[in-house]
Amino acid sequence: MKSFLRNNGLSLVIFGLFAVCEIGLSAVGLHQHNAQRREHDQPTLSYAAYVESSAFLEATMENWESEFLQMFAYVVLTVFLFQKGSAESKSPDAPEAVDRNPRRAQPRPDAPWPVRRGGWALRVYEHSLSLALFLLFAASLALHALGGAQEQSRLALLHGSPPVSAWAYIATSQFWFESLQNWQSEFFSIGAMVVLSIFLRERGSPESKPVDAPHGQTGA
Repeated sequence: MKSFLRNNGLSLVIFGLFAVCEIGLSAVGLHQHNAQRREHDQPTLSYAAYVESSAFLEATMENWESEFLQMFAYVVLTVFLFQKGSAESKSPDAPEAVDRNPRRAQPRPDAPWPVRRGGWALRVYEHSLSLALFLLFAASLALHALGGAQEQSRLALLHGSPPVSAWAYIATSQFWFESLQNWQSEFFSIGAMVVLSIFLRERGSPESKPVDAPHGQTGA
């Protein structure tokens, strides 16, 4: 158990923080949602009913959507774009191990199965990270649209208006306001990380260059 915790500490703590924040989001979201329902003389929801509601689905997915978009874009852009001096970039002047073509490398018995299999399996696997992030982004975007449409339909019915479909909701300014307010913050934060890692350090972190590395050194 001690070895398991040491070897998986980063993911365990990150997902633990996610769980704490998600529970916090659901708690304050329930309070805000029930306040809105009381304003319209509607019965309030229980905690269980709220976390199954379109309001909570929309609030969660619009944030997941922006995170997965940012990670997908970053993974793909760092394949062919560079930032000299940044710990987050490949060197523009020297080949990197991540560019190695596994088809030309010495076969390894401990290589992942798709590498040993070759063919279509390898073609998919060598882009599997960006593919998975894009699919997670697409799924989050779809669920954001679905939850948002259901929530807008609920509010529309309160005012005697017809319900809204998911496709119609995507065409509204509300949907793009919710999306873009998150997208801009994600791209700004990763851009700040790229530039700050040129000049600033965090000893012991793989996201930083060594403390004594010159500013011009690119990559961690």
